[in-house]
Amino acid sequence: MANSSSVSEFLLLAFADTRELQLLHFALFLGIYLAALLGNGLILTAVACDHRLHTPMYFFLLNLALLDLGSISTILPKAMANALWDTKAISYEGCAAQILFSLFLVVAEYSLLTIMAYDRYVAICKPLHYGSLLGSRACAQMAAAAWGSGFLNAVLHTASTFSLPLCQGNAVDQFFCEIPQILKLSCSDAYLREAGLVVFSVSVLFGCSVFIVISYIQIFRVVLWIPSEQGQHKAFSTCLPHLAVVSLFTSTAMFAYLKPSSISSPYLDLVVAVLYSVVPPAVNPLIYSMRNQELRDAVRTLVEYTILQRIHLQ
Repeated sequence: MANSSSVSEFLLLAFADTRELQLLHFALFLGIYLAALLGNGLILTAVACDHRLHTPMYFFLLNLALLDLGSISTILPKAMANALWDTKAISYEGCAAQILFSLFLVVAEYSLLTIMAYDRYVAICKPLHYGSLLGSRACAQMAAAAWGSGFLNAVLHTASTFSLPLCQGNAVDQFFCEIPQILKLSCSDAYLREAGLVVFSVSVLFGCSVFIVISYIQIFRVVLWIPSEQGQHKAFSTCLPHLAVVSLFTSTAMFAYLKPSSISSPYLDLVVAVLYSVVPPAVNPLIYSMRNQELRDAVRTLVEYTILQRIHLQ
């Protein structure tokens, strides 16, 4: 990239200055990271191994778990390494890669959440057409479109951002690299080009949000007309986890980028950044398994089988 000669590395924002707090943050992040690996790994394995879960809903859930694993792995390992080794530095290339992959995974995830809303809409509002509208080929194409749109978006934004000359130092006011913080270091009016791309991307994401809201309005209208309480409970048990994940994803991100500047502070910005970048990938498996009996049974069977295999080997 054209700018690599002017800045060779960036300095990330540290969570703490004292060594004891740095090690505490390392331990906290390590616990969150291991929980995310375990939860998403169990979902991946359970969906892949249990034939009862080979349905469109769980196929999309498998993709969501993959994206969550990638998302948290893009950010947390570097933050943990910096806390452990008492450093703030990240290379220019490393920063560009972090922005590329984090943006790719976030956009792909929100696209996938939109597709999952469509899946729930068809399953509840048009059950007779579910097999024809969400066949295996259609599901694969929609998942590929989500991943592809995320990658294209990330490439365009990353290339645009890192083509800008930087003259405001190399200190990033965040514990990981993200586009708004890099734009603050730009000394060129060319940042307006990237701002235009950001506005376009936000508009697309807003369109996805409108689609999700309309889908759930239709879903709730149909569910409330279901005569049996058991039928309503079953319908809600497949919808509410997805709605909770979408709400967590959007609310934390909106608060991070739309909060008034009057309440902004480095500490608050760090906490909010953790909420929208680290917490969702770690808690999504818990949210999906809380009200989903099929998934809980599959995970329980997987764990029991693993334990029995180890006992047998001993």
